[in-house]
Amino acid sequence: MRISAISYLNTAPLMWDFEHGVTGPEFEIAYTVPSQCAAELARGTADIGIIPSAAYASIPDLAIIPGVAIASKQAVRSILLVSHKPLDEITTVALDNSSLTSVALTCILFEKFWGGQRTFTSAAPDLDKMLAKNDAALLIGDPALQVDRARYKTWDLAEEWVRFTGKPFVFAFWAVRQKALRHCSVDLSSVFQQSRDHGLAPENLDQIAKVWSGKLGLSEGDVRQYLTSNIHFQLDSDCIEGLQLFYRYAHERGLLPRVPELRFVSAPAYVGS
Repeated sequence: MRISAISYLNTAPLMWDFEHGVTGPEFEIAYTVPSQCAAELARGTADIGIIPSAAYASIPDLAIIPGVAIASKQAVRSILLVSHKPLDEITTVALDNSSLTSVALTCILFEKFWGGQRTFTSAAPDLDKMLAKNDAALLIGDPALQVDRARYKTWDLAEEWVRFTGKPFVFAFWAVRQKALRHCSVDLSSVFQQSRDHGLAPENLDQIAKVWSGKLGLSEGDVRQYLTSNIHFQLDSDCIEGLQLFYRYAHERGLLPRVPELRFVSAPAYVGS
């Protein structure tokens, strides 16, 4: 099965078994950015992808692999609105074009909670260039973690969502094309949950922290804290409620075409088929 994955720090624990030869030859991995994971599933060039939550509402015939997510129940640190101005003086916002979900969340926060009209433009994630033409910039993933927040006014979008709604925010999850399930005899839920659990094992987290601290210029302690405190890797009942609320708000504001039904991979659908 062809897997479209993201090469960000927050996916490193999820990919542990796939990158360390544990899962076997059933899977072929390719790395890209979140929005392209969704595009590859839509085109059928990938069977499984870790997709932005917003993309699930736009791609038909997907099923969610249960139990695993990239979510947050507090400040996430890697989804930031960055500006030199206070919030009420921001009129133009450059949006990192690598994630549909964070863009939608930004619009929801402005329109429903922060108030006021803003002009949004899509941009590549280069903070200096974004702020040269706009009052604020949305950064996601590793570029957001590398921002020197002492130099700017910043708003952590997950923290703001939790503050206003009392619900976790789900940024991404594993989804599979239902057509691909017809030929799958692997217990996908177990495979992907076990890979996450192995990646979060203390000895493996130490390895991830060592590798990624060098890549991002962060301390190993910062990397470990991000993966164990800021990111919540379980798609639990609270996260599902937060996800459904996000879909409702996004649809109400015309950001998504529909409020999708959450369909999950179940063992009888594929095991032994």
